[in-house]
Amino acid sequence: MKCLNGVLSDNRSLIDGASPMLNIGLYLTTVLIWGTTWIAIKLQLGEVAVQASILYRFTLAAVVLFVILLLARRLQKLKMSDHLFCFLQGCCLFCFNFLCIYSATGYISSGLMSVIFSMATVMNVINNRIWFGQTPALRTLLGSTLGLSGVGCLFWPEIMTDGFSTGDINSDVLLGMGFAALGTWFFSSGNMVSVRHQKKGLKTPTTNAWGMLYGVLMMSIIVMIQGVPLTFSLEEGYIGSLVYLAIPGTVIGFTAYLMLVGRIGADKAAYSTVMFPAVALTVSTFYEGYQWTLLSIIGFLLVVLGNVMIFARWPGSKIPAFLRRLQA
Repeated sequence: MKCLNGVLSDNRSLIDGASPMLNIGLYLTTVLIWGTTWIAIKLQLGEVAVQASILYRFTLAAVVLFVILLLARRLQKLKMSDHLFCFLQGCCLFCFNFLCIYSATGYISSGLMSVIFSMATVMNVINNRIWFGQTPALRTLLGSTLGLSGVGCLFWPEIMTDGFSTGDINSDVLLGMGFAALGTWFFSSGNMVSVRHQKKGLKTPTTNAWGMLYGVLMMSIIVMIQGVPLTFSLEEGYIGSLVYLAIPGTVIGFTAYLMLVGRIGADKAAYSTVMFPAVALTVSTFYEGYQWTLLSIIGFLLVVLGNVMIFARWPGSKIPAFLRRLQA
């Protein structure tokens, strides 16, 4: 219930009354939910086409979010121009992003996929500069660099299987990297649209609900053009994973993340994409018996250090001047 109350909160009041504890709560919610959705995604793979599963996920999420907003009388009225941007957001975040990411996993390892998707931190920095003229703090850049290096260490052995160890990188790997990079760019672009919404005082739950609806419409068109069969699985694992991906993974996860984007900035919020792989491997330790190596431990520590670099605040009088400048 607390999560749903947070989902229904007014963005503007949250942004004006900056609360570090709320920021931490949103960040942890995003990281923990999205760091565990990989388990549900694995259970989705099988007899049902990927496009169909994506369509079911966002259809269910949109229905749930619209019902909640209507019952709570929190569905905000939007102008036509806002609906156009919601359509753009829906295409980026709830359609093309997932199509590209799922397509990429057919050509490259999940490790390389994680590294490329973590580049959302860099893309958000660049897009923030292009869209809004915002220059990131130096410590955000340094923290992101540490985090990306850590993700690379975490998945180094897996990345080597894609041909990097021998230099034999075939066209399939390059195609997969292209899909992954394009999907990450769509994700980053969706972040920028959300920043635009929140700067105009639009509430994240409302723009997400419309964005999901428009994403579902676009995905439906793609499914029809491609002739994808809309089969469905009645297995408990498939249905349970679908519900988890739709409600915690989408309704709560995307709302928490995009609210965080509006509160602390897209460049800092995107560091959560660096934390997902670390959380996923931690869960995998118990779920699949993942074995940690010295390199993966170093990678995990680098990811944590990147978090400290980006988010920690120290009393200015107790640190050197050059570190104070990093906090600016």
